[in-house]
Amino acid sequence: MKHPTLFRPSMFLYGLSVAAVCLGQGDAVQARESAVLLDALVVSGTYRPDDSFDLPFSVDSLDQQQISDGQLGINASEVLNRVPGLVVQNRQNYAQDLQISSRGFGARAAFGVRGLKLIADGIPASTPDGQGQAATFNLDTAERIEVLRGPVATLYGSNAGGVIQLFSRDGEGAPRIGAETLIGSDGLSKNHLSAEGAVAGAGFVLDASRLDTDGYRDHSAARRDQTFAKLNLDPDADSKLALIYSSLEQNGTQDPLGQTWEAYKADPRSVTANAQLYNTRKSIDHQQLGMNYERYMGEATLQLNAYTGERSVIQYLSIPKGTPASERGGGVVDFDRTFYGAGVRWLQPVSSAPGELTLIAGLDFDRSEDDRRGFQNFIGSQTGIKGELRRDEVDTATSLDPYGQANWAIDNWTIQAGLRHSTMQLEVADHFLSNGDASGDKRYQQNNPALSVMYAFAPNLHGYVSVGKGFETPTQAELAYAPGGREGFNFGLKPATSKQYEVGLKVLLGDRTRINAALFQISTEDELVVAQSVGGRTSYQNAGRTLRRGFELALASQISEQWSTHIAYTHLQATYDSDFISGSGASQKRVDEGNYLPGIPQNTLFAELNWQPRDWLSTAIEGLYRSKVYVEDSNNARPAPAYSVFNWRARFEQKHAPWTFQQTLRLDNLLDRQYVGSVIVGDGNGRFYEAAPGLSWYAGANLSYQF
Repeated sequence: MKHPTLFRPSMFLYGLSVAAVCLGQGDAVQARESAVLLDALVVSGTYRPDDSFDLPFSVDSLDQQQISDGQLGINASEVLNRVPGLVVQNRQNYAQDLQISSRGFGARAAFGVRGLKLIADGIPASTPDGQGQAATFNLDTAERIEVLRGPVATLYGSNAGGVIQLFSRDGEGAPRIGAETLIGSDGLSKNHLSAEGAVAGAGFVLDASRLDTDGYRDHSAARRDQTFAKLNLDPDADSKLALIYSSLEQNGTQDPLGQTWEAYKADPRSVTANAQLYNTRKSIDHQQLGMNYERYMGEATLQLNAYTGERSVIQYLSIPKGTPASERGGGVVDFDRTFYGAGVRWLQPVSSAPGELTLIAGLDFDRSEDDRRGFQNFIGSQTGIKGELRRDEVDTATSLDPYGQANWAIDNWTIQAGLRHSTMQLEVADHFLSNGDASGDKRYQQNNPALSVMYAFAPNLHGYVSVGKGFETPTQAELAYAPGGREGFNFGLKPATSKQYEVGLKVLLGDRTRINAALFQISTEDELVVAQSVGGRTSYQNAGRTLRRGFELALASQISEQWSTHIAYTHLQATYDSDFISGSGASQKRVDEGNYLPGIPQNTLFAELNWQPRDWLSTAIEGLYRSKVYVEDSNNARPAPAYSVFNWRARFEQKHAPWTFQQTLRLDNLLDRQYVGSVIVGDGNGRFYEAAPGLSWYAGANLSYQF
């Protein structure tokens, strides 16, 4: 299969030149300050606050209003769909977390998030081997979410196909307390208490919530408790300090597993019999504590952060009794994780240089240690209980990354160059020796450079080019089993290495409309794919080359005082660039060059039209289109069909000092479409599909009192 000709920098640069001339002949004296309403300050990519319009790469910022206005505050999928390049699939399964991919990175994650760097208030929500948990993001306390895509993301280390950062609010102003309740379809309820403000120069944010749901599908009930506490203060005139604590607790969250196509069509709420036979479920207890410190030393800035935490997980799988996987690893995963790390960064402006030059040097250290055990999921004829020990080991992942960066703005040019030396070392200490000693270690390392150049054709038209190199290491889960049923870790796996190219355009039309557009190409060597998935035991292999070419477009416009719109479109052609053989024996299959990568829709479109006739009322219609999605590498299994869904939301607010009252109404999937909301890539049982809910309703109310 021939690849379509999508990435032509010469054509795009010609378009940039034409646009520059056209806009330059228009209102050339348009004041830059009049457009700042559509600008967002971000720190991703530069480590200091900058207007995203002035940065030579793709970065978006979602503000507090976008995160909270008419939203449920439960899953990051509520707001991340408005970012081009991202595909966020809500599995409707709190035992497995969201599925998030950025320009194709992370699309084949079987659980949680992999291949993307997740960060909350400077604390990684991803382990050094690339596994992340978006559920730890607390949307109730978020001030903004920044999303960085493209070559510059590689400067955040290994497994950074994209970067998603959440920043919580600082406690400011007079103290206030609040309470909120939300109810909705499928037995959903959420109760939320909060307090925030500042006293004697110290700001505080306290937050606690409980979510209960029966789940859309059978056997998918969940309870989730989250707490958050933040203290921010200024020790002196030249420094800032923030202390942050957060926790997530889920006990007995039911896992409905995936569905075959036949089961999905017969009953979208259905679950496989094994999910009920083995009572598949997951419990999580996650706690973390972090510190951010910033000190101004003349023109320079010193930034420090440190964190530590614990995560305990016990998960009951549906591995059938008596299969080889049950005898080797067991059907119950039980681990206790300790994680900690620190970072130091120095930002040094160079006043003697022409223009504005800032040099950045830093060092990041991250470590996670899993005391991991596996048990059979049966005792005799009883199933879904913890049985005989079949696995006992300590897995340690460590990264230590020095990096340097230069940001230089001179005349109409902005140049950013950076280099990070990324390492990830995985060590396994096997304590279960009756089946042999699987102990060992593997070290991955690579230099990741990135270079971005922007030119201001006009004050309201900027174009840029960006290139970079990155790599993805195998995760602990991908290394856990060797192909062909052999014992031991698959230390022969190599990291996937990528080269990225991006050409972009940022346009401001007056002070009401902003357009971002980007063409990109990503070529990858040694892509990590499923080699074999039998009896609940999945092994992985390197699969030659892949090629991803795409186009992103984002438009935000304040049409009038009452009407605004937001559009995000992504076209992504993701294919294998070489043939390879997957699996072995009877399950062996050929994957041809030109086959589409699974889990990646070619076209995604999000659109929103918001109407705010009064300060106390806003309402909006949201639309989401996603083209079909292949579910495995050979492209022979039925892809998840394309779908379009529409949602409606409304927010009301009344203020009677010192009281504020708010109400939220929301209807999702207005046309009651039946569709596959997410897919499980390469599932060995053919259960690739996870149904999304039909028409769903939600109603919430909150009140706050300001002292």
